[in-house]
Amino acid sequence: MDLCVALDLPSAEENLALAESLKTYNIWMKVGFRAYIRDGKAFIGALKKINPEFRIFLDLKLYDIPNTMADAAEEIAKLGVDMFNIHASAGAVAMKSVMQRLSSYENRPLVLAVTALTSFDEENFRMIYEKGINEKAEQFAKMSFENGLDGVVCSTFESRAIKNATSNDFLTLCPGIRPFGEDAGDQQRVATLERAYEEGVDYPVVGRPVYRDSDPKGKVDEILKVISTF
Repeated sequence: MDLCVALDLPSAEENLALAESLKTYNIWMKVGFRAYIRDGKAFIGALKKINPEFRIFLDLKLYDIPNTMADAAEEIAKLGVDMFNIHASAGAVAMKSVMQRLSSYENRPLVLAVTALTSFDEENFRMIYEKGINEKAEQFAKMSFENGLDGVVCSTFESRAIKNATSNDFLTLCPGIRPFGEDAGDQQRVATLERAYEEGVDYPVVGRPVYRDSDPKGKVDEILKVISTF
């Protein structure tokens, strides 16, 4: 289990200050929509300067026609990030296109597919996908596995079933982690570290419980101590 910290603060300066406070840890850093649109590839370079061992997850959730997604995936690979994601809803052809385009890269980034956003509850998910979260997440995961992706983004509660339906080596990255039972905020399907471990989560993503803490470094230290006991 590898910790991923979400850099979701309102400015580059705040996010870089958070990263600076965590520079002694060789952890994953999640760069999302707002940060990347606002701060661009220079921000990724700035993170690597703080700690070259930081691993970068670029969380852009690509969703477009297959060729456009493949073009974007290739540009992402050139950034030197370690992982990025696409929407599973884009379908099998888009997945194949992305993976084929990246096949020539010796050290390509990991590619994950988003199954069901953790902000969804069951009712609102069914309104869009006409199936329950568990059923559809597993279906998306099988499609991703069959088309060569490295894993999926899902909630903790789908992780074990997804691994059972694919492979134990098929990665699950799970947002909405509240390490010690903190407030759920706008997330619907949240879980503690212990539950994430029980469900086989590979990458627990922690945002607000870290960056809203008065001592983010202390909170990360607590989290890593718990993870080390698993």
